[in-house]
Amino acid sequence: MEGFQLLCDISELNHLFRDSVSVEGFLQKTVEMVTHRLKTDVCSIYLYDEEEDLLVMRATQGLHPDSVGQVRMKPSEGLTGKALRELRPIYETRATRHPEFKPFIGTNEEQFENFLAVPITRGLNRIGVLVLQRGKRRKFSDEDIMACKAVASQLANIIENARFLMTLHAPHEDKPRPEPATPAPDMIRGKTACAGFGFGPCRILNREHTLATLSRREYPEVYSPADFDRAVRTTAEQLEDLQNRVEEKLSDAASLIFASHLLILKDHAFVGEMRKRIEKGINPPLAILEITRQYLDIFDRSESSYIREKVQDVEDLIVRLIDNLLQKSGPAEEFAHRVVIARELFPSDLLRMSSEEVAGAVLVAGGVTSHLSILARSLQIPMVIAQAPELMKLTDGTPVLLDADTGNVYVRPNETIVHSFRNRIEARTALKERKPEVKPETTTRDGVRIRLMANINLLSDVSLAKDLLCEGVGLYRTEFPFIVRSDFPSEEEQLLAYRRLVEAMDGKPVTFRTLDIGGDKVLSYYPFPQEQNPSMGMRSIRFSLDNRPIFLQQLRAILRAGVGADLRVMFPMIASLDDFLQARQLLRQAAEQLKAEQTPHHESPKVGMMVELPCVIPTIESLAEEADFFSIGTNDLIQFMLGVDRTNEKVESYYLPHHPAVFRAIRDVVAAADRHGREASICGDMAHETAYLTVLVGMGVRTLSVEPVYIPQIQKILEMMDSAKAKTLAEKVLSSGSVNDIERLLGFESQS
Repeated sequence: MEGFQLLCDISELNHLFRDSVSVEGFLQKTVEMVTHRLKTDVCSIYLYDEEEDLLVMRATQGLHPDSVGQVRMKPSEGLTGKALRELRPIYETRATRHPEFKPFIGTNEEQFENFLAVPITRGLNRIGVLVLQRGKRRKFSDEDIMACKAVASQLANIIENARFLMTLHAPHEDKPRPEPATPAPDMIRGKTACAGFGFGPCRILNREHTLATLSRREYPEVYSPADFDRAVRTTAEQLEDLQNRVEEKLSDAASLIFASHLLILKDHAFVGEMRKRIEKGINPPLAILEITRQYLDIFDRSESSYIREKVQDVEDLIVRLIDNLLQKSGPAEEFAHRVVIARELFPSDLLRMSSEEVAGAVLVAGGVTSHLSILARSLQIPMVIAQAPELMKLTDGTPVLLDADTGNVYVRPNETIVHSFRNRIEARTALKERKPEVKPETTTRDGVRIRLMANINLLSDVSLAKDLLCEGVGLYRTEFPFIVRSDFPSEEEQLLAYRRLVEAMDGKPVTFRTLDIGGDKVLSYYPFPQEQNPSMGMRSIRFSLDNRPIFLQQLRAILRAGVGADLRVMFPMIASLDDFLQARQLLRQAAEQLKAEQTPHHESPKVGMMVELPCVIPTIESLAEEADFFSIGTNDLIQFMLGVDRTNEKVESYYLPHHPAVFRAIRDVVAAADRHGREASICGDMAHETAYLTVLVGMGVRTLSVEPVYIPQIQKILEMMDSAKAKTLAEKVLSSGSVNDIERLLGFESQS
């Protein structure tokens, strides 16, 4: 098993990639490593070209070297194609006799009868096939197949980035550029992407203008091939440094986020073609731009959305490469204390902005649900999305005040607005500097024990949760590492993130909510269908059950990460007992797979569900017989119960957590859980809204899961609470059928 364990080491594969001088070199080193570790005669890697619908051999050890690039087949052909088509390993001990075997003259493969093909996939994307071959007397064992699957999983991340380098020869027609915008008004209303405040001179970051300027300018100074090589090395070093900074800030969400940039630098069709032009006497900046135009044309024309998205990577890389060639870097602290305004931003921009203490950012395109918004939140950069391209016409240095709490952008704000803004900043700063005093356990004044758990979005939240002595993780939103990426994380990448969370909690319970995407949480790299009501469409557990390979990968990663931990797995948006049983069966299937593979994993986690849909309330008794625990997601429960879109400003007054139906639904869930000896917690916003805490405790809620920052405030309120009085208030609220009556009981001002 030693070789298998080494093959499963992500860091070793990353080093192999970074030490390679080209994409082809990396693939070749990989097949050589696999051949050596698994003691096989042949190892080959085939990549799938989705536009041509072809599998192409890109590296081999053991077959004739000339086969690389020449051996091509449709996914409908051969045993290799069968593995990709059926998305499962294909193993034959007499391959040449199989009716689907496809021979290729000159490869010398006819002497290798034992044939093993394992598909390389990432999420729903078919990337390629890893093929191993041996002579007649040397069969592959189950351990060999496990190792091969592990290698294929590790390869998926880097190879998917490499695929877009294989599409360099298609014609392309230029697309029209957008028309210039009109000057900006004094105040623009947008939508909050990341809350906070920012005030300072603006910095217009016009990506389109930057590339256009590079193409139009003249380069009177002649640079040498040595200058070009220096620029390439410097660029690679900068990208690796950026990658390290990403890992420090977003260790759970980022894995080789700049791999595509580095792959382009290592690609002979990119850097090699530039060198050829330079050696023929073309000035390096012009050579770079010529090849860049070829890439951008090809990527922009591609039918693949994945490849089209790589335009941003190329643009980001080229600006950096030419700046390094000219030995020109931006002015020191280019973003420091400024409000950046841009049509688009790259991940590297956000990282640099974060490191330079940017004041805030306004994105004049895109939506609040974009992965950049989530990345901004994790980096704590106030950001507003405003459909206002006229902001791009502002002059650099124009004063801009960003109120990202409300989504307002003020251009040249007057003294009254600025004064109000500064008062709010001072009040917020003073509050942050006040060190909260918290106790490891929370009890009411009369001794009733209440557990305070933490909601975790990214691992950066964990340190605060631990400092505030949370009693465990009541909700880990596993979708956030998916949202900030540009592709599906592999099982191994999820394992690393999940394991770090488990280890950080040091024996305290950790609740993993399985993937909850769709609705207002979309993935930039997944083609979600156009839906009239996305919040009630293909989302949450429906997405997982409809995409079982992705779901099983996540469940396997959770079980593997939970070894020795107090592990709890929770399914979102369950609509029926059937949904829950189906999801739990897949969890058991994942456990059975891991057991068969002899992979260490948690064998019996507690399995629970979110209560978010009103339809589960009448059937809660049946669910309580099967689920180990309930977590009431009040945000969605209120939305669906009252028929109110909580993101729609026009109907926000109808979104009433204190509606009698909401309180009675929570009571029914808590009561059913008590009767069956199950736990029922609250993890939505009601858990930290002080107006509702007394009623929740009076109804029997004994576990609250909240954002870590709310723990000190909630603990203080609970410690002053009398549970007997809380129960009396809850009984009065539950017997009331009127919203106005409940508002009076809770001390709200009249809203009539």
